[in-house]
Amino acid sequence: MSAQIDLYTAATPNGHKASVVLEELGLEYNTHRINLMEGEQKRPDFLAMNPNGRIPVIIDREADDFAVFESGAIMIYLAEKTGKLLPQDPKGRSQVIQWLMFQMGGVGPMMGQANVFFRYFPEKLQPAIDRYQNETHRLLSVLNHHLEQHEFLAGDFSIADIANWCWARTSSWSGVEIDDLSHLQRWIDQLQARPACAKGVEVPPRADAETVVTSGKSMIIK
Repeated sequence: MSAQIDLYTAATPNGHKASVVLEELGLEYNTHRINLMEGEQKRPDFLAMNPNGRIPVIIDREADDFAVFESGAIMIYLAEKTGKLLPQDPKGRSQVIQWLMFQMGGVGPMMGQANVFFRYFPEKLQPAIDRYQNETHRLLSVLNHHLEQHEFLAGDFSIADIANWCWARTSSWSGVEIDDLSHLQRWIDQLQARPACAKGVEVPPRADAETVVTSGKSMIIK
């Protein structure tokens, strides 16, 4: 049986959101590694799939080669396709999507900017570093407070957990310590222990040191 999904991705938190969902859903998929430093995401063939020139993108071969871009949209599409990881009742569905949007509109952008100014901006602009690191810690503290009373973010394990986890697990790269956020750390470890989550964040496989791109800049992950 041939794979029903083609995944175009790179080793970034947003890319991992798609691969972790695919692994958790048990869907067969082919991985196409996009070299961000060579600008493959800006080439015409990629832009035909995603006009914004960003990974990840999936092509659903079972649905007449339907293309889906934006990591959150991919997660919702795959959850709806399979009927898993997203409740069908309106309130449960809304709770999951609320926490998904929390990541899309808050955690991801703030951590991305923290990475820019903390890791590789040519000048050390301490006010900017403080701004984005402090806001990242505040957002992670929101997760921590919620997780104090909940095992997962929205009822059962869902795409909301996957989306936030793919970013929160990388907090040290943003220069943000979470030793004071014990409930968040419990949850991060709990998801890391899931075989599909652990496998998904290794897609695509990367070398010991690989250059990736966040917010249009380059950084080295080791």
